[in-house]
Amino acid sequence: MEEEMFSGIANGAQIEGKALQTFQKNSVQVQHILDQNRLLINEINQNHESKIPDNLSRNVGLIRELNNNIRRVADLYTDLSNSFTKSMEVSSEGESAGTTKSYGRVGQKRIRAND
Repeated sequence: MEEEMFSGIANGAQIEGKALQTFQKNSVQVQHILDQNRLLINEINQNHESKIPDNLSRNVGLIRELNNNIRRVADLYTDLSNSFTKSMEVSSEGESAGTTKSYGRVGQKRIRAND
C-alpha cells in the first residue's frame, strides 16, 4: 500500500514537471504569436487607412494569417489545459491513495449521527 502511494506521488511529480514544461513552452509560443498578431494588426490598419487598392488587397492575406495565428493560440491553450487536467488527475490520485472518498471529498469519512 505504501509503495503504491509513493509511486503515485513520484508519477504525479513527473507529470507535474511535464505540465510545467508544456506551460513554459506554450507560453513562449503564445507570446511570439501574439507579438506577430500585433504587427499584423498594425499593418492591416495602415493598409486600410491608406485606401490604396493594392494595400487593401494585401489585407486579405494578412487577415487570413491573423486568423490562423488565433487558431494556433487556441490550440496551444487547449494543449495547456489538457496537460494541466492530466496533472491534476494524477495529483489527486496520489493524494487519495489510502484514504476514503465520500461524497466527492477526499480523505474525509462521512459520520452518521445515528451511529
